[in-house]
Amino acid sequence: MAEQAALAISGHSPRSLEYFPIGLYGSVMGLSGLSVAWHLAHVRFGVADLVADVIGATAAIAFVLVTCAYAVKILTAPSAVRNEFAHPIAGNLFGTLFISLLLLPINLAPLSMLFARVMWSIGALGMTGFAWFVVDRWMRQRQKMAHAAPAWVIPVVGLLDVPLAMPALDLDAMHGIALFGLAVGLFFTIPLFTMIFARLLFEEALPDALQPSLVILLAPFAVGTSTYIATTGRVDEFAIGLFLLAVFMLSVLLGRLRNLAQCCPFRVSWWAVSFPLAASATASLRIATSMPGTWTTLVSIALLALATIVIAGLLIRTVVGIGRGQLRTLSA
Repeated sequence: MAEQAALAISGHSPRSLEYFPIGLYGSVMGLSGLSVAWHLAHVRFGVADLVADVIGATAAIAFVLVTCAYAVKILTAPSAVRNEFAHPIAGNLFGTLFISLLLLPINLAPLSMLFARVMWSIGALGMTGFAWFVVDRWMRQRQKMAHAAPAWVIPVVGLLDVPLAMPALDLDAMHGIALFGLAVGLFFTIPLFTMIFARLLFEEALPDALQPSLVILLAPFAVGTSTYIATTGRVDEFAIGLFLLAVFMLSVLLGRLRNLAQCCPFRVSWWAVSFPLAASATASLRIATSMPGTWTTLVSIALLALATIVIAGLLIRTVVGIGRGQLRTLSA
């Protein structure tokens, strides 16, 4: 079954899937985050909830297809998986699998609370274990500044995603876990952001293929806003401060989005921009719902529109590329 699904995606033999990147789970993250944003738009503006449901279903389908394809890679090219996991930059992208497991339950809870809780539990345990492993590896092995890329924030700062689904899953009794994710995620944001920013200042520029990943630097502040609100249940000065940091970073990084097509041809790595944009839209809608006003409304609409247009474009381009049998090229 997994092999057949993977072949349907790629149009290649199973052996060819050794190139399939773990980072394509970023598409699941982006679609899941956008679905949450549209659910909040339903609450804030009365938009039909069908939009969020369709996007959420697309995220679930993408998760199944990506999982089937990567399962084929594990079975047919285990050495390629080991090399990818050991890579100082690409290895961090294995965290996208666990983050996907943490986000999908938000949409699945109304359909099956038990299934959503089991999925979230696997994601929370996996994310925590992966974060521990990566931090331990950083401390045991000497790292090179040239390898300090935005993807480094995913393994540990990804713990900020742990609390997001907890309100929908009615897990108030596990408040300590939410605090753990918030505390560790925010704490590691500071040194990792500083290190990556220093690398951007003093080392050679990132390769063109990694340029889209710069938008990941927006994620800790955007996700941190939603995580803080979900954990504390309030929108206060700290939440607003985190959101304003996200807005500032987005204003800096918008130029990267504008020049994306010029810096490198389309690759699945472009999906790195999807979740940070969706998280920004979600954070803005949480702020706008708690603090309705002209400016919060305009900002939330603008960010939701931006995230929707970009993610729709990424989805269409990816589907078209797969339909043309270009998955190997798009994964390069």
